Amino acid sequence: MDTVDVAAYERDGLLVLRGFASAADAEAMLAEAVSLTRRADAGASIAPAFVQPESNLADVVPGHPEDATSKIFRMHRLEPFHAFAVRPDLTTTVAALLGSDDVDCFGSQFIFKNPGAWGQPCHQDSHYFPFDEPCPVVGAWLAVTEATVDNGCLWVVPGSHTEPTHEHVPDQRPDANLGYMEIVDHDLSSAVPVEMTAGDLLLFDSFLMHFSSDNLSDRRRGAMIFHFAPEGTVDHAEEHFGFTIHDWMPVRRS
Repeated sequence: MDTVDVAAYERDGLLVLRGFASAADAEAMLAEAVSLTRRADAGASIAPAFVQPESNLADVVPGHPEDATSKIFRMHRLEPFHAFAVRPDLTTTVAALLGSDDVDCFGSQFIFKNPGAWGQPCHQDSHYFPFDEPCPVVGAWLAVTEATVDNGCLWVVPGSHTEPTHEHVPDQRPDANLGYMEIVDHDLSSAVPVEMTAGDLLLFDSFLMHFSSDNLSDRRRGAMIFHFAPEGTVDHAEEHFGFTIHDWMPVRRS
């Protein structure tokens, strides 16, 4: 692939790489995510992964388990997700953005964002990452279906990654998903939508303010997200939150 535009990333806090993955790769991830939800619903173990239901769709009778699922966590040791997380072109790009030759993947989640699902409020991923400073983190958000304004694409605030982590308060909406937090002290008028097609990849700084809109369409908006940090990062999530879902896995060594 072409040389990554580190300067643009440092300016905006994000990069969009169009067509980074094939349609077949996207379809394989969606198919396996669906399979995982069905196996979990049937009582089978899908460890180390686990499923989180969509709280605001709790009263909807799903046709299949995935229709009422919000996210699946801890997937980067499972295929085909592991193969993507260790792709040399991905890890080389992430290493350039992190400024580190040695990179770990510590988090992953598949987001279903089914019709009727609410968006996630404005937040910075850095709120969830209580790491020792400096703690650069790159999120890799892969569209496995199209992501549009009507089906709940991401919105970002370019340049907001230069700010510290703002105060986050719990999402006050009734039936909000577990763990949803919100920034309420920032003007979001400069936010822009990031519409994507299946296979497009968004790379973004963990301090970047971003949110998603509600899915008002009749189409699922599927996405697979990985989080990367330099090898040796000190993670205080368990002592800070009382638990952790992070799972540190080397993906690149110099």
